[in-house]
Amino acid sequence: MSERGAEFFGKWITDNVMRGNVGADIISVAELTTKLFTDAKAAGISEDEIEEEIGSAYEAIRAAINGSETSKNPIDPLAIGKR
Repeated sequence: MSERGAEFFGKWITDNVMRGNVGADIISVAELTTKLFTDAKAAGISEDEIEEEIGSAYEAIRAAINGSETSKNPIDPLAIGKR
């Protein structure tokens, strides 16, 4: 298991989803998923390393967006999508 992948995902979600205005539509989530994997690759982290810890990156990003839109409480990005 790769804790490094989960840590990268948590920081990435905070920087790219929680601090920005993004919608939960299919295109936004798909674009963010592609950006996540591009950024991870640049950091030397594989898609598999991320998804073995969080499950589907697409679903985890969608959950983060939906959660940030409906909640005033901060969301723990590392808890999103955990198996």
